[in-house]
Amino acid sequence: MKGMHGIIFSYEKPTGLRELIDHRVHGSVPFAGDYRVVDFMLSNMVNAGITDVGVIMHGKCQSMLDHLGSGKSWDLSRKNGGLTLLPAFAYAERRESAGKFRGKMEALDCVRNYLEHIRQDYVVLSDSDLVINIPLQEVLQAHMDTGADITAVCTAALGDRGDTYFKLDATGRVVDTVRDIHTPEGYRCLNIFILSKDLLLHLLEDCMAHNEYSFRGGVLQKRGGELDIRAWIWNGYAARIDTLQAYYQRSMELLRPEIRSELFCAERPIFGKENDAPSSYIDPAGGCVNSLVADGCDIQGTVKNCILFRGVQVEPGADVEGCILFKGTVVKRGATLRNVITDKYVTICENETLISRETYPLVIERGATV
Repeated sequence: MKGMHGIIFSYEKPTGLRELIDHRVHGSVPFAGDYRVVDFMLSNMVNAGITDVGVIMHGKCQSMLDHLGSGKSWDLSRKNGGLTLLPAFAYAERRESAGKFRGKMEALDCVRNYLEHIRQDYVVLSDSDLVINIPLQEVLQAHMDTGADITAVCTAALGDRGDTYFKLDATGRVVDTVRDIHTPEGYRCLNIFILSKDLLLHLLEDCMAHNEYSFRGGVLQKRGGELDIRAWIWNGYAARIDTLQAYYQRSMELLRPEIRSELFCAERPIFGKENDAPSSYIDPAGGCVNSLVADGCDIQGTVKNCILFRGVQVEPGADVEGCILFKGTVVKRGATLRNVITDKYVTICENETLISRETYPLVIERGATV
């Protein structure tokens, strides 16, 4: 069966997201007022006609399990195929690893039986912490046109030194793969790869036989000389949510119309979990300026340059600016907030003042009363 099968990796890894991942993994971090980060990659797959997606996860995955459910919100609730959630609990018994894996090849090995029953000819591998709206069907077409073994999506926009970078020849073939270099150069890898199912299974068997657990090290670097790895360069918006500063900055970028129009374009919609909340109320006596406000909010104070998730309450006299308030946050009368991120169900008491810097926002943990 021609077409693509989606594999999304959702797991704990070294990060600077601090309190935001105390109760969740990276991909289930709330984003853009009404979504989770994983919704973007999942929607990219659905928009490309992918009907079967497996999500490999470990760690604090309850939030991810609750969010994805049966996959109905993404039209992936099907009798045959659809969304398959693949927690690594059984894997812990085999490797005594507490349900964790060291790298993507090891993660794929724990679901090898699932991979062997994939119906499609091609597989797209992706992380869950990437905010992007990309035409994956075009990537697949380029993959088939070039005859590459692996097609890797990358961007000319440089990122952090911890990212993976490619050096390309004149034909677009990857000739070198490096990571954690002091001065980043080349093309930054976005960790989206397309390859055939048969090649994936062959590489998996070979890597496991040599105790190579990393896709980057075992495939891109060690076998890069023998494989035809091609780069597909993406010139649009792409943001990896792996630090608190990145989360805050990327969230604030959504207040710019050109960024929103690129991420939320009509031809490739982003789907999120179904929302049955009522419309939000904004009191004219307060004021809401240049903000993203989800359904079910009650805004009677002043809100400026903020992102508010469902069910947020801002009482009269409260002044909130440059903040990201997760579901169920309550800001009491007279409170002042600047550059603050609140997790779910936080309460800010009357007349409290919380002020932080844009470069290092203050995070209030889930369920706290301040």
